[in-house]
Amino acid sequence: MKKGIIDRFEGNLAVIEFDSDMRDIPKKKLPEGSEVGDLLIFDGDSITIDKAGTDKLRTEIEDLMKELFEEE
Repeated sequence: MKKGIIDRFEGNLAVIEFDSDMRDIPKKKLPEGSEVGDLLIFDGDSITIDKAGTDKLRTEIEDLMKELFEEE
């Protein structure tokens, strides 16, 4: 089992980040409703969205953005 994050879409491809490795995967292979930033679980031929993992990542990013742009 591997986990990857959707970095972006380019035409009919999704660019998925696996640690420091980027791979192109056809969008049609992704679960319906997949969005940029979703954490995906790759288990053999099965691909699912890790909703809890995605929510955690988004919260972490929002917190970092708040810290970065916080006015002193």
